This record gives sequence, structure tokens and C-alpha cells, in this order.
Amino acid sequence: MIARTVYFVSDGTGITAETFGNSILAQFTIKARHVRRPFVDSAEKAHAVIAEINETAAREEQRPIVFATLVDRDVLKIVREHCLGRVMDMFGTFIEPLEEEFGIKSNHRVGRFSDVAQSQEYHDRIEAINFSLAHDDGQSSKNLDVADVILVGVSRSGKTPTSLYLAMQHGIKAANYPLIPEDFERRKLPPSLTPHRRKCFGLTIDPERLSQIRNERRPGSKYADVLNCRYEVNEAEAMMKRDGISWLSSTHKSIEEIATTILRDIRPDRLMY
Repeated sequence: MIARTVYFVSDGTGITAETFGNSILAQFTIKARHVRRPFVDSAEKAHAVIAEINETAAREEQRPIVFATLVDRDVLKIVREHCLGRVMDMFGTFIEPLEEEFGIKSNHRVGRFSDVAQSQEYHDRIEAINFSLAHDDGQSSKNLDVADVILVGVSRSGKTPTSLYLAMQHGIKAANYPLIPEDFERRKLPPSLTPHRRKCFGLTIDPERLSQIRNERRPGSKYADVLNCRYEVNEAEAMMKRDGISWLSSTHKSIEEIATTILRDIRPDRLMY
């Protein structure tokens, strides 16, 4: 497998460069060493990053790949002219054709969060994150009426990372609630969830994979025993079927795929901006 160092250079956080760059790199069989360099918004910072990239090129005897999201054309010019890496100007690839198509110039705003204090969307996202943290792992059943979704499933099936991703990326108020042996014995959802059944979405997981995950946390315990995991998963899936709760397996899906499926089913409006 080819090994290459990949830089993500941005005058903002670098999240856009890294996300898009990773999507492109996924099309190739390479082993990439990722280096993110955010807030490169001056000539001085550009030269510092260039020195690092050029040193890497000399040490590895091959040029690094550089995904750049630099709005300031003067800073970008410095990187282009002095960097020994293969520079991919991600903004230029799209902004210039769109300027021509729309017949207007872009505002060349540096960083996507520059006006965050004025953004209602940002404040909604913070509120959703606080809600998801307060309602993680069944900690609280208060205010579930304002939840956008309630994730249910056995312990360690991926509920917490999914709920936080939904909150952070989409401003979704996501609670999550573990299904436990007492619920299976009663053969009913926890009482606090019954009034909100329509908001529930289930996550399940392959029992063998669940056993591996639980053994990392509590090795050799009944909690992690594969027979117990099979029992819990089977009972949880049966409960969700009885109650008409949509569910999917997290075994081979990324958090992004799970979240998109949930949004498609419960809040399709959030897939349009």
C-alpha cells in the first residue's frame, strides 16, 4: 500500500478541507498520514507551513499532498509558488466557475464561523448538544417531548456517538436510552418512553461484535459474554418490532450513515438547507 503524507491547510478550522479531502482519498488504495494545519491566514503563517511541508518532502523523498481551502489569494499564491507538495486548491476549483455562472464575485469570507455570534443555527446547535449530553444513556427523562429523536438499543450499540453527531452536525435534539434486562423481562419499553414511541429510533448490532466491544470495557464479565449479548440483541430487536420502532444495525455502518438514515426517516427537512 502506498504511504503518503497529506496536509489539510486552511485559513479556517480545516474541517472542510479534511472532510472533502478524505472523501477523495477514499477512492485510492493508500495509507495516508494526516496533518491538519488550521488558521493559516497570513503570509508569515503560510511560510511556516510551507517550511514544514518542504521538510517532509525532503525527508520522505516524495511530495506531500496538500488540500488547501485558502480564501486569501495572496496567501494561496505563496503556498502555490513555494510549496514542494502537490497543492489542490479546493476553493478555486469551485468558486471561480460559480462566480462565472452567477455573474457575481464571492465575498471571500475567511472561515465559516466568522459571524457565529449572529448565527441562530449555531445557537440551536449548542442547545442541541447540551440537550443530548443531559439525556445521554437515560440520565434524564425530562423534556423528552421536545426531543427530535430518542435512540434506543442495548448498551454499546452506538447510541451516544450517534446522538452527539446529530446534535453537533445537524442541531438535532437527540436523547438516547439503553434497553436493559429488566425491560426484556417486562417485554415493554421503559415507561418514560411509551408516550414518545413515535420519536424512537432503534440501533442494533451484531452480538459477536457487541461482545468484542463490551470485553474492552469489562473483560470476562457476564455483560460481555457472547451468549448474553445474543440474548439482549434478540430481545431488543423483538421489542422494537412489537412496538413498531424503525431500527438499523450499526455493525458495518459509519456514524454519518446512521445519522443520515435517521434524518431521512424522522426529519427529512434537515437534509435540505
